[in-house]
Amino acid sequence: MADENLLNETVNPASLTNRQRGNFAELAFMRKAASLGLSVAKPWGEGERYDIIVRVENVCWRVQVKSVLAKSPAKPHYRIKTSTGGGAHSRIILYSAKDIDFLAAYIIPEDSWYIFPATVIEPRKIMCITPGSKRSKFEKYREAWKLMKPSTVNLKAEAPDASDCVGAATAVTTAKAGIS
Repeated sequence: MADENLLNETVNPASLTNRQRGNFAELAFMRKAASLGLSVAKPWGEGERYDIIVRVENVCWRVQVKSVLAKSPAKPHYRIKTSTGGGAHSRIILYSAKDIDFLAAYIIPEDSWYIFPATVIEPRKIMCITPGSKRSKFEKYREAWKLMKPSTVNLKAEAPDASDCVGAATAVTTAKAGIS
């Protein structure tokens, strides 16, 4: 690929295919997470419901990354799809805390991230995000990277087994979301 094409694609994500934009968002997530001191890994292949693994101390989080290019026509909000499928020949499958620990939504025009615990998004197909809105119940998740940094106290009290990264992640996510 010529350097000028690469520059054009990174300047204008709208010119990318859905798959390319997904890869772009995943790379943007990994870059941001790494810049905050989080360890990141990309699972091999496309067989999992999560895109990225984030490790903090001895806890691993399964993260699904989504992105959005523009607001809904004539609406003040961005629509984040919190499910898979729904095409001509596939059924809609919601993400759940059994599949992922967090959904990270990248609002490309705002260059901002929303970090949602799975328990917040699991009953929904779509979430409407209005950045900067004081009335939005989701604004508290804007740049909420701290949710991925569990305190040592929570890990000691609630993680079933530190060697079981996914189990520990689910236990701490549930605790962070305030669910018993």
